[in-house]
Amino acid sequence: MNVALFDYGAGNLHSLGKALEEAGARVTVTSDWKDALAQDALVLPGVGAFGPAAAALPKDPAPVRDALAAGMPCLGICLGMQLLFDDSEEAAGHGIGLMPGKVRLLDARIVPQMGWNDVETGPDPIFAGVEDLVAYFANSYVCIPTDISDAIAWSEYDGIRSAAGARRSNTWGLQFHPEKSSGPGRRIIANFVALAREPS
Repeated sequence: MNVALFDYGAGNLHSLGKALEEAGARVTVTSDWKDALAQDALVLPGVGAFGPAAAALPKDPAPVRDALAAGMPCLGICLGMQLLFDDSEEAAGHGIGLMPGKVRLLDARIVPQMGWNDVETGPDPIFAGVEDLVAYFANSYVCIPTDISDAIAWSEYDGIRSAAGARRSNTWGLQFHPEKSSGPGRRIIANFVALAREPS
């Protein structure tokens, strides 16, 4: 199965690419949306900032949104999850808009959130085989879904509860970094690859 790992031009994608390959995916790193949407699945990594990443989207993100809405498997990690929403307080520009909602600054005493945190997971197959998840976070912003049923996981930081995961169709967003979250994180990536292989 061919997975497009989209490159916003912001940093090192090696660890995420390696985790996908270990899960059995053939990884193509690309910054071309036509090429990305021609693959079997899409991964939006968590490296970078919202403004430059939004600028890397097509001027009209409708083709990306339509492909995901039609069932193309996608995993958005950290910043990648935030790009699935409408827009962000971090910078001007629009996200893909698959999941209605906003991205807001984390209203905590210490920002960014850096390090390990408990994640309360719901009954979604992306978390199959994962219990008592403790995951690695590195974020200053959090997603606020308009439709709360899009949220599939939650975490709490400095007394603030926010969505740590969201899903719509075959698109999953994770606010934490599974590629940096040890064995359980690698299991989540493997689950995504397995789910992406399933007939739609």
